[in-house]
Amino acid sequence: MQSLNSRPNSTTVDPQDLKFVPLDLDRHIELIQPWFQLPYANYWGMQGMSVEETRATYKAHIESGHFRVFIGFYKDQPSLVLETYDPNLDEIKDLYSVMPGDIGMHFFVAPATQPIHGYTLAWMQQAMHWIFEELGASRVVVEPSIHNEKIHRLNLDVGFTYANGIQMASKVAMLAFCSPRDFYHSLKETPNLPPKNDRFHSHPRYENALKMINGLKETIAMSHPQSRNMDLSLGDEARNVAGHLTPIIWQKVNRHLVCKAISEFSHEQLFVPALIKGSNSDNWATYQLTSDLGQRHYVFKAKKMALRHWRIDPQSITCLEKDSHTDVDALRFIIDFKATLAIPEDKLPIYLDEISSTLYGAAYKESNSHFDSRSLANADYQTIEAAMTEGHPCFVANNGRLGFDAFDYRQYAPETGQAFNVTWIAVNKSKAVYSCIPGLEYEDLIKQELSAAKLEQFESILTDRGLSTEDYILMPVHPWQWFNKINIVFAAEIAKQDIVPLGESDDLYKAQQSIRTYFNVTDSHKNYVKTSLSILNMGFMRGLSPYYMEGTPKINAYLNEIISQDPILKQFGFSILQEVAAVGYRNPYFEAACKKDNPCKKMLSALWRESPIKQLKDGESLMSMTALLHKDTDNQSLLVELIKRSGLTPTAWLSQYLKAFFQPLLHCFYAYDLTFMPHGENLILVLKDHVPSRAIMKDIAEESAILNTEVSLPADIARLAVEVPEEYKILGIFIDVFDGYFRHMSHILEESGTLTGDDFWGLVADSAIAYQAQHPELQDKFESRNLFAPDFLHSCLNRLQLKNNLQMVDLADPASSLIMAEPLPNPIAPFAPGANRKTQSSTVTEQALA
Repeated sequence: MQSLNSRPNSTTVDPQDLKFVPLDLDRHIELIQPWFQLPYANYWGMQGMSVEETRATYKAHIESGHFRVFIGFYKDQPSLVLETYDPNLDEIKDLYSVMPGDIGMHFFVAPATQPIHGYTLAWMQQAMHWIFEELGASRVVVEPSIHNEKIHRLNLDVGFTYANGIQMASKVAMLAFCSPRDFYHSLKETPNLPPKNDRFHSHPRYENALKMINGLKETIAMSHPQSRNMDLSLGDEARNVAGHLTPIIWQKVNRHLVCKAISEFSHEQLFVPALIKGSNSDNWATYQLTSDLGQRHYVFKAKKMALRHWRIDPQSITCLEKDSHTDVDALRFIIDFKATLAIPEDKLPIYLDEISSTLYGAAYKESNSHFDSRSLANADYQTIEAAMTEGHPCFVANNGRLGFDAFDYRQYAPETGQAFNVTWIAVNKSKAVYSCIPGLEYEDLIKQELSAAKLEQFESILTDRGLSTEDYILMPVHPWQWFNKINIVFAAEIAKQDIVPLGESDDLYKAQQSIRTYFNVTDSHKNYVKTSLSILNMGFMRGLSPYYMEGTPKINAYLNEIISQDPILKQFGFSILQEVAAVGYRNPYFEAACKKDNPCKKMLSALWRESPIKQLKDGESLMSMTALLHKDTDNQSLLVELIKRSGLTPTAWLSQYLKAFFQPLLHCFYAYDLTFMPHGENLILVLKDHVPSRAIMKDIAEESAILNTEVSLPADIARLAVEVPEEYKILGIFIDVFDGYFRHMSHILEESGTLTGDDFWGLVADSAIAYQAQHPELQDKFESRNLFAPDFLHSCLNRLQLKNNLQMVDLADPASSLIMAEPLPNPIAPFAPGANRKTQSSTVTEQALA
């Protein structure tokens, strides 16, 4: 590492005059105790402490074994307190995933006897150097109060990256990290920084932190109006929420979305691009789309791949109007083709809202991307979850979230990484039903989810109102749902005390990519919580049916018994995350008014799902399968990075992945007629040494089915058996896996030069053949549901959303809602057993990646 003495001359302080010595409880406490009484020391929480109280506090810290304290001397004068701690043994361990080599830091500079230019920055640089070089940190972690502006500037000056806001016991803080690389890079950068007062508004790294800090401050102010007098001097709230909407970023995300729209709408045969220049030796050609009224032409370069997939060069897209180039604009693009897309007139404004929201979120992700694919390859589960940029790979309007305002977005969107408390309410048993897996009674679940003190507090609220706790069920509600929907729409139920507000959870949660599911970051072994969230997103209002909730845990228990006892699935290590308990509340007014399925009947339900953390073994890590399609802002693929890190060839890595994910799905389908919804968000991969070793399926009750109505099922889970036309049954593999996921994976592999499309589909075929060869007892099903058929039905997702973006599918009869394009050629048909296989191109860069 770079010597601190060789850094650019950013201050007038000589680093050799700065020394650290361990705190001496007898000699140093009387020196430093007065420092903590100064007004600017309020963030340390030691004001008012006597000398002896200060000594006792530090004695306890040091004796804890995970806390170290140093005094900094400038030219032999005591000038600084530096505290370091092990995050694994601190409250912060529950607020982020601690990595090996993390060291936490607190930093306090005493007032100088005379002003010295660069004095505080010099101390901060020396402290960072000390922690990296002398204490051996791999990364420094800090958690300053959101209101401590001076320390924010100082942290950013030495290379910290701000991750997200966290709620600690004594403060709302910003979580930030600094690696040795970032610190030593900052030493070169410091002389070129703008003046201190201008940095936040003219330097990109500072601007990103500013947006997060102000977003959290405004969220607090919105949630707690009495706190609006908090200092918001880092920027006015109106500018803050729109800070990511800059011309350059807006152009980039519009180009990306138009590229995706052309590709997916052409894939679904809504568009038929006209060839205007023939393909070259690499099969790239130039195509054109002309708007409905003929006033604009979109010209682009593309290469056709398997499954009618259009691989388009986004930089090649040009929009021509009267022979002049105009900006690529996604909203205008949709309007240009509204007739071709056949969007109903009354649905078009809603679809445009969803496009705008998708662009808004994409711009936020672009401007707040703190982790490239190299960093994510070693990141923890929740860091990866928050870092995803694309959303569903097939839907064009895939981040609608209509109902959230700009502040809700900052607090509750998964990409912001913000932790929040859920709201707890009590609901009358006469209108609510609790259900659970065998052995998990209501009292047991509540004791797992709530501390004894919190449970006592909630129950006392009921008894103080003269209500019996025996008449109520406690359940969580998303804060947005409580304030925006339940308070108003269920006002009669609240007035009659059938719904009683109780307060916030002690635990903090983070939204997952499936936005109405929340991971417990205070205790990662506790259950996920999933609740109704009445926002419109990707073709549905995201409620939860109280009718479904009643049978949900029983369905989970039934499927878990099948999966856990099947020897083949055991061999694969395949498992599910059980939805262990659920509560559904039925509003009598909507029950009387709406006889059919309706979003108004799905506003107040919740379920608890097992945490995957409990299934981890030594050396294993978790990653949503969504991550395998992730590309960072520099277009670098996380999938390719994982292959590189593994030390395996691409063929070996992908073969292991297919064994962990694809073969268990085949076994469930062929052995049990059991299908799931196996898109990226619903699969969690367990990795060891960057290689998938097994897969965990989630979202079971709402998105699984047994495609055999003759199977004998208990009456209370009979809805699990679904009648589907025979030719539709295999679409759970062909559409959900091949078209909905593998098609995009093949694109990434070919684009990166890792594996050609033919080579990839050959591996998929080999994996299917290997599974079938091991199970001759299922040969009849292999033949009747032919995985190697020449083609298969093409069920179109965007066509569904374009037709009805309020409810794409009748959930009671999904097959009747499907919209088909021409059949898709099966990409593994040429690799069928006994077929004359294509000669593979062998363009795999295995040696380079191994």
